[in-house]
Amino acid sequence: MPEPGGTARTDHAFHSPRSSLPYRILVLGGYGHFGGRICRALAAHGPGIVLIVAGRDARKAQQAARILGAPHEGVALDYTAADLAARLQALRVQAVVHTCGPFQGQSYHVAQACITAGAHYIDLADGREFVAGIAALDEAARAANVLVTAGASTLPALSSAVIDEHRAHFARLDSIDISIAPGQQTPRGVATLAAVLSYCGKPFSVWEAGRWQTAYGWQDMHRFRYPEFGRRWLARCDVPDLQLFPARYSGVTRVRFDAGLELAFAQWAFWLLAGVVRAGLIGNARVVARLMQTWGAKFDWLGSDTGGMHIGVAGVDVNGQPARIDWHLVARRGHGPEIPCMPAIVLARKLAAGTLTARGALPCIGLMSLADFAEAVNLARLDIAWRTYFP
Repeated sequence: MPEPGGTARTDHAFHSPRSSLPYRILVLGGYGHFGGRICRALAAHGPGIVLIVAGRDARKAQQAARILGAPHEGVALDYTAADLAARLQALRVQAVVHTCGPFQGQSYHVAQACITAGAHYIDLADGREFVAGIAALDEAARAANVLVTAGASTLPALSSAVIDEHRAHFARLDSIDISIAPGQQTPRGVATLAAVLSYCGKPFSVWEAGRWQTAYGWQDMHRFRYPEFGRRWLARCDVPDLQLFPARYSGVTRVRFDAGLELAFAQWAFWLLAGVVRAGLIGNARVVARLMQTWGAKFDWLGSDTGGMHIGVAGVDVNGQPARIDWHLVARRGHGPEIPCMPAIVLARKLAAGTLTARGALPCIGLMSLADFAEAVNLARLDIAWRTYFP
């Protein structure tokens, strides 16, 4: 069995040492699939923070804020609005957490509005180009003395934290293999499904054998065994790590990411849909996201609420011998969707406490350690654990 994920449970007060005033954090999509989780975590263990729950529906935003309790607020706010920067200034926002996906094809309008308003920006983006391209705003963010970071989620924030934690074990990294396998009963948002379907059957570049090659979303199926819940079919997915890790981990010759659904027939349905897209019969599979969410829920009873993640790193150790580590995470009781929220929660707390001093615009790499993640998981009392295996 994996060990509990890290440090002992402790309660912390996240007051800013710079001011006795509450730190005002606005969460875009604050009553949604991920935004609601982030708001609840910050309200429960974030003294000194005032949350502004924001979304297009004023009633839902205000209701969510009432559930969180005083002094939190709910406001109607469209993240595409032309006057977004002025609204953020009027609300005296100090940091924004942007959860309104899918981020594939989205502009940097929210991040630019935050820079103009002098507010820090954190998002949960999983779009490869979106996350990798955020550095284009670096000069403007530094001039405004704010942090702008994309991908404060499972990928690349947690995946890079795991690799960095074990980096000293290797003199040279040769390959990185990452996979995520959610439980069938894990709650699924439409935006999340639209994101993973956006590259279904579409070509994208992968770093294989030390050069860029082409793979297709939800194709190249293979089987993989997880220690906690057995074998899953996995298939290729396009994620920021594929673009970022070959540069971050110099010398690595392969970076691969796969995802696997619990029900084999659902996984093969994605594979078949990818083939339909490749054949040109439909332009983009994301158009069926809502339909797949509806029908997928009808089969939840066939699956479980347990999912997991694997990161395998291979290379050469400091003695010149072949070396490998396999990091396995398991999330039970439907707690899997909490994982992509943890990095944003960690960063928001650090900003409120005044302990995150990084400025500029960058992908969310190197801003959260595995110990930070463990503390957030334990503080929330989540049924999430992990273990590193040294074969």
